[in-house]
Amino acid sequence: MPASVLGVLRQWIGEGRLPAGTRLAEIPIAEALGVSRTPVRLAFRTLAQEGLLRPTGTRGFVVREISAADVRCAVEVRGVLEGLAARLLAERGPTDEERATLERCLDEGQAVLDRGRSDGRLIEADIDRWADLNGRFHACIVGASGSPVIADAIRRNDHLPFASAGSITVRRDTLDREYRKLEMAQMHHRLVVQALLARESARVEMLMREHALIGVRYGALFGLDDEPALSLAG
Repeated sequence: MPASVLGVLRQWIGEGRLPAGTRLAEIPIAEALGVSRTPVRLAFRTLAQEGLLRPTGTRGFVVREISAADVRCAVEVRGVLEGLAARLLAERGPTDEERATLERCLDEGQAVLDRGRSDGRLIEADIDRWADLNGRFHACIVGASGSPVIADAIRRNDHLPFASAGSITVRRDTLDREYRKLEMAQMHHRLVVQALLARESARVEMLMREHALIGVRYGALFGLDDEPALSLAG
């Protein structure tokens, strides 16, 4: 499924362009986005799993009511859980394979930023690349923690709207400011890896908790005071 379809629909829901109670059908959305029905159908299923849509009728979906306060709380819960996972990983130290995975994500993230550095704007084609590497970065830390309890708790939390690390929404009308948010996220990733390799368990736990807040607390730092609380980057 083209991640851009999923990302656009997340953005429309987060911005209120598709308000709570809106009924969605495959054909109108596919026509609006200029794509076939297949990626729209897959996007609907993913958004339902994330708690943004609920099924109605035979094949249709309705946008669920979403509270910004609930989103912030769910994101903070993810930060606490991922912080605990990172602390456990730091206490034993990453394996060579885990270190390689994390450093590969850092390299890919830097490549995304380097491509947009000339004008300080995120290149739209790189939005999906960032979403992919970001998901792998977070999944590596959770998986490497060795705790199925933490992994299960995160999976449950991921079903809340905009709570998962993969629920990234990038506003395509402000790619310059989104670029700055990704710079911050990349720096957080670097600090997390540094703390993991130094086996600084308390520090990495706090870094992961702070990292989860980029999308819901950092908007004003980048001139996005009116940014929807549902736009995520970390």
